Amino acid sequence: MPSAYELTRDELNVLLAKEASYRVEQVWRGLWTDNQAIGEITTIPKALRQELAAQLPSGLEVVNDVESDRGATRKWVFRLADGSTIETVLMAYDDRVTVCVSSQAGCAMGCTFCATGQAGFTRHLTVGEVVEQVAFAARAAAPRRLSNVVFMGMGEPLANFNVTVEAVRRLHEYRGMSARHLTVSTVGVAPAIERLAAQGLPLTLAVSLHAANNETRNELVPLNKRYPLERLREACELWLASTSRRLSFEWALIDGVNDTTTAAHELADYARSLRAHVNLIPLNPTPGYLVMGSSAQRVRDFRSLLEDLGVNVTVRQTRGRSIDAACGQLASVTNGRRRPIALRTR
Repeated sequence: MPSAYELTRDELNVLLAKEASYRVEQVWRGLWTDNQAIGEITTIPKALRQELAAQLPSGLEVVNDVESDRGATRKWVFRLADGSTIETVLMAYDDRVTVCVSSQAGCAMGCTFCATGQAGFTRHLTVGEVVEQVAFAARAAAPRRLSNVVFMGMGEPLANFNVTVEAVRRLHEYRGMSARHLTVSTVGVAPAIERLAAQGLPLTLAVSLHAANNETRNELVPLNKRYPLERLREACELWLASTSRRLSFEWALIDGVNDTTTAAHELADYARSLRAHVNLIPLNPTPGYLVMGSSAQRVRDFRSLLEDLGVNVTVRQTRGRSIDAACGQLASVTNGRRRPIALRTR
């Protein structure tokens, strides 16, 4: 049975065809404007609430709920209807509240330093499963308003292309979120980046780059063998030409691997021509990748060198490391297994 967040307004109209026409607006407003679970929508009769709750059960079952950073970071492990598990992270800052959502259970990209990639792939999520993570987190964030959604949790969002685009559209159109507060991350699925550029969504695109020469990137991001840096550049150039939106490069700093002076010059050469912002991420530890992250001093030095080379650069604040909620650490996949997957880019 689908969750309420799987339904379009037309589909909700069909479901409530025997009810008074205004019930559709009441349910829709409860779900998307007031951010209420079905059972909390008190503008409709109790009997109808109970009936809808049975017809449209939640797609997410909480199996773990942990906090860190004095409650500012919270991670949930959700079990889906088929037993697959995903993770969602809520992060509260002084100026914003952000949720990091998963687009797949596990991931097939196999990035060597990422715990999700090490765990393997289970399946794509549905639109409802993606959107419900946002709704759940927004209720947990209250009374503060959830302001940002980043597709940086489990999975490669552009490998589940249609679902990711539809989820972004619904968050923008149904929840009224600014598309500029919606960020989609990718390891570089070049054809999907080009297809995304044609969707008319002025969202932020973040490319997990991590190396600016093909030899190193082949090791860190295996998809680079399929879409090398030259092909990725073509896709990024089309993105810029089509959207005029800033491009962001994510760079997880790994000691002795991509934090060298040579690496900085390679990154600067690649980023400057694309007018890309660089977001440096101190590597977070994962059990399957024993190489160390760069020291705090090396992170500062690398940032300074990039700035001297004319690159717009920031260092991401590490959140949730103690609860395995930081970048690259999401891995509670109960039935993950590595297997080939067809990229849904068409």
